[in-house]
Amino acid sequence: MSDLTSFNPPVGQAEWLEPNLRRVLANNPSPMTYRGTNTYLLGKGDIAVIDPGPDTAEHLAAILAALEPDEAITHIFVTHSHIDHSPLAARLSKTTGAPVLAFGDSLAGQSKVMRDLALNGLAGGGEGVDPDFSPDILLGDGETVTGASWALTAHHTPGHFGNHLSFEWDDALFSGDLVMGWASSLVSPPDGDLSDFMASCARLSAQSWRVFHAGHGAPVTNPAERLAWLISHRQSREAQILAALKDGPATAKSLTAQIYSETPAALLPAAERNVFAHLVDLKQKSQITALPSLNITAQFTLL
Repeated sequence: MSDLTSFNPPVGQAEWLEPNLRRVLANNPSPMTYRGTNTYLLGKGDIAVIDPGPDTAEHLAAILAALEPDEAITHIFVTHSHIDHSPLAARLSKTTGAPVLAFGDSLAGQSKVMRDLALNGLAGGGEGVDPDFSPDILLGDGETVTGASWALTAHHTPGHFGNHLSFEWDDALFSGDLVMGWASSLVSPPDGDLSDFMASCARLSAQSWRVFHAGHGAPVTNPAERLAWLISHRQSREAQILAALKDGPATAKSLTAQIYSETPAALLPAAERNVFAHLVDLKQKSQITALPSLNITAQFTLL
């Protein structure tokens, strides 16, 4: 994990990261968003905005102020519809006339097991879902959109969220919240599905990348190493859960207390959602059972 003090860019000011790419940091810092949401402006002249961020007048003004006199926003891309990434899209679209492009609304791409958990009353635990998000243009996996000075290829990479897209730009990737350098990505049911997360990481690992421009934090300059770490980290956590279950049936809460024994109490609810994500994945792989049914309060037993 990178030094958490080394990434502290000015809020609301456009910074050039490399030719044709600027970043504007939104003023929404939190334990879930780190310094805030990274909004990216790609291109020269015709500008693609990636992840407009929270719906605030301050951030809207900062994005528009980043444009040079001869530039216009022509496309608005959204990696996923958590409230720190997508809500400003509608107002930015209305202001500029640019369409909003994404995989779909906040239910799009949700796995069946997560959909069933949501229908049975499990509420999201994380950044919060943007329930009104409705893109103008739906992007399919592998679809490429081209502007005069840029081209982006969408990759459906669920795991953190069902409708999560990552956007390929030459040998760089806008990785949203799937891969970040400052922390391991949150996978919290029913928003996130660990089975999908592992598959998405494996898929990205099959391609060679120069850099990941993440939804929060600094650019990830060692993409292959970071992906390998994320996969290994999840595999290690799974091994801890399976080892704990050898002592007998347990709940997500009791497993969390055992595995995260040195974690501050305020962070234990998020840790419990993480443990539950693993338990759902293990249930899907037929390695454990859940009684009386699969939910966050169930008792889990090894098969």
